[in-house]
Amino acid sequence: MGINVEVFCSPGCSQCGHAKEIIKRIADDIGGDQIHLRDVNVLEEMDYAVALGVLATPAIAVEGKLIITALPSEKKLRKILEERLSES
Repeated sequence: MGINVEVFCSPGCSQCGHAKEIIKRIADDIGGDQIHLRDVNVLEEMDYAVALGVLATPAIAVEGKLIITALPSEKKLRKILEERLSES
């Protein structure tokens, strides 16, 4: 089944690139189709980002709910995503 994870980024943001790398690494470690990743360019989808409450990038939403508004450590992000997976 899995969970939908959206990474809100802005062009040229180095922290955004790092956030995407971390999430992709976690998704690969967890394996299969457990994490469905989507990159969201805040400039192209500004209305959607604002509706979720994104004020800065990178930001991460799970199942359409903003859960992270700053880049956490890989360990903390892994824990959050694993907890969300166990709830689904």
